[in-house]
Amino acid sequence: MIDKLDSTFRFYQDAANLRAHRQQLIASNIANADTPKYKARDINFSSALEGALAGSGAVTLATSVPNHIAPPASTTPAAPLLYRTAVQGSVDGNTVDMDIERSQFADNAIHYEANLTFVSNQIRMMLAAIQG
Repeated sequence: MIDKLDSTFRFYQDAANLRAHRQQLIASNIANADTPKYKARDINFSSALEGALAGSGAVTLATSVPNHIAPPASTTPAAPLLYRTAVQGSVDGNTVDMDIERSQFADNAIHYEANLTFVSNQIRMMLAAIQG
């Protein structure tokens, strides 16, 4: 039974972790908007999520004896960092476009919040089913 719950929520856990990681990247881009030669970075969320679901993105510890307790799965799936192409070049070499960063920040925050709301609703439905 626990395995079914774990597999049910693994998708939402990976999605939330990737969204949080992406939010940090976008916030870093915004913070470095005036840094000369700073290159705006981001991840491809859909391919990173596919990699996390396939299990290829997370690094796990190996146990040498069967009696060892299995380590917890990685909390942040690995996602390759990509550089954003500059829409409009700047003299100092900075590729951060504040309009794009603000819209990506808001979009990512909305998706993150929706993910948490959906998980919360799933848990409420399970509790209602258990309590009768």
